[in-house]
Amino acid sequence: MAGHPVFSMKFAQLYPLYVQKAERKQRTREEVDQVIGWLTGYDAAGLRRQIEQGSDVETFFAQAPAFHPNSARITGLVCGVRVEEVDDPLMRKIRQLDKLVDELAKGKAMDKILRQ
Repeated sequence: MAGHPVFSMKFAQLYPLYVQKAERKQRTREEVDQVIGWLTGYDAAGLRRQIEQGSDVETFFAQAPAFHPNSARITGLVCGVRVEEVDDPLMRKIRQLDKLVDELAKGKAMDKILRQ
């Protein structure tokens, strides 16, 4: 999937969509930030900096401080695709984040979302 259009999208374009999805289901921006931080290692300032700099999705994940070791435990379907079967490492990370936000929006408990 090298060169997939989503790789060059600005993360600042995706972030509000994640927040909107969560807020429609009475979850918060802070919870979305917590999920993103857990997966990528970004703190609030680092996440804000990536958004303000206009980093694309590929750069956002490439510069992630510490991808969580339990991310391999993120499994299931996102848009009909099994997260754990995605071959491209970058696309898998994108799908993992999508899955976490989906779980948040579906009302799953945060400790379950964060695989604790």
